[in-house]
Amino acid sequence: MLELRPTCEHCNKSLPADSLEARICSYECTFCSSCADVVLSNVCPNCGGGFVPRPIRPAKNWKSDNFLGKDPASTIVKHRQVDLASHAKFAAKIRHIAPEDR
Repeated sequence: MLELRPTCEHCNKSLPADSLEARICSYECTFCSSCADVVLSNVCPNCGGGFVPRPIRPAKNWKSDNFLGKDPASTIVKHRQVDLASHAKFAAKIRHIAPEDR
């Protein structure tokens, strides 16, 4: 089950469960759209993968108890500012490669 982490791991911006700004990699590393696109150049600093918009879990129980009320978003903050100099060196090697080809 997707964690739906509450904040951007880099800048700590609030990313509530219904945020359209949340971006995740395949390991659920969570960043705001600005950090993912501008600061990180669409390269996850933890795995090297790319980012996609995080899905929004339904707030209402439309079907089979698959909704935010039964499976709430995480409240555990994972604020780990990225070392930008180190990330720039890392990302320079792979950012020109499409995420699906990394």
